[in-house]
Amino acid sequence: MQRIAVILLSGVFFFSSTVARAQQASSAPSQVENQVAPNAAQDCSGYFDAARDARQVLERDRRTLEMQAGGGGATEMNAPVPQPIDLQQDLRILEQRQMELNGCTLAQNGMSVGQDLLSGCMGQPLLNFQMSHDGELEREIPIWHLQGSTAFFYEAGMTIDADGAPNAYHPDNTGLDDLANAGSPGNWQGLAKDADGEPFVQGPNDPFPGYYVSATALADRTRPVNDPARYVDASKIPFIVLPGGMARQLGARPGDFAVVFNQRSGKSSFAIFGDVGPPDRIGEGSVALAENLGIRSDARNGGARRGILFLVFPGSGNGRPRPIEEINAESEKLLQSWGATPQLTACTSPEPARPFAGNRNTN
Repeated sequence: MQRIAVILLSGVFFFSSTVARAQQASSAPSQVENQVAPNAAQDCSGYFDAARDARQVLERDRRTLEMQAGGGGATEMNAPVPQPIDLQQDLRILEQRQMELNGCTLAQNGMSVGQDLLSGCMGQPLLNFQMSHDGELEREIPIWHLQGSTAFFYEAGMTIDADGAPNAYHPDNTGLDDLANAGSPGNWQGLAKDADGEPFVQGPNDPFPGYYVSATALADRTRPVNDPARYVDASKIPFIVLPGGMARQLGARPGDFAVVFNQRSGKSSFAIFGDVGPPDRIGEGSVALAENLGIRSDARNGGARRGILFLVFPGSGNGRPRPIEEINAESEKLLQSWGATPQLTACTSPEPARPFAGNRNTN
C-alpha cells in the first residue's frame, strides 16, 4: 500500500502543476504508446531528471506563447525564425517521461499498478512557500492538497537534522552536526537550556557525557528539561521539520504524522512532525528519515537537493513523541484513508497559488 502511494503522489504532484495549464492551450493529448519497461535493478535518477527537463520545456514554451500573445513576441528583421511551439507535443513528452519514471519505481518495488492511478488526479494549491537565503528570495515551493482533505504535500530537497540525538552537539564541535546549527551563546535554539539560557551538558549517567542536551519541539513533557530522553532522537526516529509559521497556518503541530517519498529511488518512510525549523526554509528531515529514504544521512554534508515529496496530516497526532511502531501504524492508516479511495480521481483543476507571508515570522 505504501509503495503504491509513492506512484499516486508522484502523479498528483507532477500533473497538478502542468496538465491544467497545458490544457488551456491545447486539447487533451492522445494515449502515449510504446511505454518503456525499465530494468528493475537500475537507478531511477535518469528518469527523474528526464521528467524534470520535460516539465521545464513545457513551462518555457507556455511562457513563450503567452509573451507572443501579449505582443512581446515580435522579431527583428533578418532574425532567425523561431521554431514552432506545440504544447500538445510537449505534454505528450512529459507524460511519456513521467510514465517511464513511474515504471522504474514500480519495477524496483516488484509491483504493478493500473494505468488509471497515473491520470486524472490533480491537487489544489494552498500557498507558495517563499524560501530565502540571507534575506534574499531563493525560490517558491508550492504547497498542495486534494479537494476535501486537510492533508498537504510538497516537493523539495531535504537537509539533515540531528537535533534530539544525544550526540548531536558537543562543546568542541565534534558532534553529529555543526554546533553553529544549534545557535550561538545567548541564542541557543537546538539545545536544552536552564533559566539563565545556559545549555545543559550531559553527566556521567547520560548517554553521551560531555555532549550538550539537544532539544526538539516535540518532547515528552513528563521528563526533566535536562533529560536527553525527553526529546525525539533524530538518529532513531524518522521525523520531519516544518517552519513554525507555515505549520500553524495549515493546522499542523508537532506530533502529527507524515509520509515522505524519495522520487529518485522509490523509497518511502512513515514519519512524525518532530521539530520546528527556520521560518524561511522548508525540506528537512531527521538522520533516521534520511536513512530510510536512501539519502546520505550525514547532518554536516548529507541530504538531497530535490525530489523528496512530503505528505503531512494536520491534526493527526496527540502532541507527544511516539515509538516507531506507533508512527508506522498510525501513518499507514492515514495513508490508506487518504490515498486508497476513489476520491483521488475526483480532484479539480488547481487555482493560482496565494503568496504566503507567514514564513517570514519567527517560530
